[in-house]
Amino acid sequence: MAKAIGVDIGGTGIKAGIVDLEHGTLDSDRIRVPTPKGAAPADVLTAVKEVLTTLDVQDSDLPLGVAFPAIVKYGKTLSAANVSKDWVGFEAERFFEDGLGRQITFVNDADAAGVAEVRHGSARDARGLTILTTLGTGIGSAFLYDGVLLPNTELGHLWRDHDSIEKWCAYSAMERESLSWEAWSARLQEFYSHVEFLFSPDLFVVGGGVSKHPEKFLPLLELKTPIVAAVHRNSSGIIGAASLAAD
Repeated sequence: MAKAIGVDIGGTGIKAGIVDLEHGTLDSDRIRVPTPKGAAPADVLTAVKEVLTTLDVQDSDLPLGVAFPAIVKYGKTLSAANVSKDWVGFEAERFFEDGLGRQITFVNDADAAGVAEVRHGSARDARGLTILTTLGTGIGSAFLYDGVLLPNTELGHLWRDHDSIEKWCAYSAMERESLSWEAWSARLQEFYSHVEFLFSPDLFVVGGGVSKHPEKFLPLLELKTPIVAAVHRNSSGIIGAASLAAD
């Protein structure tokens, strides 16, 4: 059975697991530690070492993929929305390879989630343009056209009232402002209607922490485009990162 390791670094938690690549499922417990306060590179590396040690794969020769909440081009992180500004223009892939003493594949977290869903989840065999959005600390996005990833889209940074729209309608905004599902869904409606107008997608997939509760908000949205929850929910980033590392 082909396996790989996936690590998903988020704004609030760092998650990892061993992935069965044939079925796109976790072949281990999902290990989670809190993201260090401030999320500076050295502290994040220490936390990644901790989850790999807990999984007992720190010396494994399985492919290792690391997903991260930033624009990632050629191993360099070019943005930093919910982590330290030290990541902007940072040679992240090389930093992790040096720190872990092994080769890794370093990717955007939402792109990893999109790959998991198109290969093994709710976007499998989907035609045309699938847009996956992760609703969590911020909003990540992945564009997949006939199963092929177009990396580094940043729909969470569409502009609204002179700020990124994710500040207003990510899942964290609902928690921070104690919004009802109805009030929060009205914000999501504005976001998804705008994205739908811009890109005319064939399918929306919703991932991130809130995908555990699709019945609470998806029926409240009125869109022309079908919208479904991610099959792998909060494990999509782990599964996609592992899948990309094995390619």
